[in-house]
Amino acid sequence: MSVIKTRNLTKKFKDLVAVDNLDLDIEEGEIFALLGPNGAGKTTLVRMITAVSPPTSGGIWILDKDLSRYPRQIKARFGVIPQLDNLDPELTVIHNLTTFARYFDIPRDEARRRSLEVLHLFKLEAKTNSKIKELSGGMRRRLLLARSLINTPRIIILDEPTIGLDPQSKYLVWQKLKELRQQGVTQLLSTQNMDEATALSDRVAVMHQGRILDLGTPAELVERHVGRKILEIQVRDGEREAILSEMASRRLDYEDAAGTIQVFHSDADRLARELGGFSWNLWSRLATLEDVFFRLTGRALVE
Repeated sequence: MSVIKTRNLTKKFKDLVAVDNLDLDIEEGEIFALLGPNGAGKTTLVRMITAVSPPTSGGIWILDKDLSRYPRQIKARFGVIPQLDNLDPELTVIHNLTTFARYFDIPRDEARRRSLEVLHLFKLEAKTNSKIKELSGGMRRRLLLARSLINTPRIIILDEPTIGLDPQSKYLVWQKLKELRQQGVTQLLSTQNMDEATALSDRVAVMHQGRILDLGTPAELVERHVGRKILEIQVRDGEREAILSEMASRRLDYEDAAGTIQVFHSDADRLARELGGFSWNLWSRLATLEDVFFRLTGRALVE
């Protein structure tokens, strides 16, 4: 069942097309990642899905309801973790949560019970009565995640959820998000963190210039665009012409990436042995989602 569906979804800002005629289906209980560089359209798409910004054209359906007709009902089923911290610095940790619960008409006693429950979930119970300014950056991020669960949402929208977290905090957050998936909570993850997308997502959509360039599991994308292993050859002075000639003669799928030739879709280990006689500086390695990202979106900065 698709819990988030868009059809011909477009958002324009004057002459800029931020999201371009996008069709998307996100299934119930999956972690779906939007991966793309700055300006790819990820944030604009999320703002439309969360009814913050209306589409220029096209439609959005959440839980089989038309978002344009039932925005308040649908938003009540969301939990949202924003990229920017919007906690109230004047309130304590527990009061941030119980105050937020009022937006969902949750009774006071129930709001406190749920607040204590999510604080325990993210190991923040020792900070229950602390002021926000007394929390570390990692604690504040975990509190934002805890707050998003107050209304027991069916869908969670995560915008760079672990940005700025230390490795231990990031691992804790990842584990909790996986537990939520096991409970059937659908999660839409907008990120530039390749490791995060690989570790968490069931499927990934690579976005660029308002469009989805490809979509699949991380493993499917790697296999399709670069192969399981990549051969890399460091280009030293005087070697470029010979390397490129050898690549062409073997009809290899390769790319010159800032002084390193990357060879895709080959038996990288066997090729490394065959090219060993040239005394080039070369090695094979496992391919990653980052390789797919660069292959699809390029390496040039888009501003």
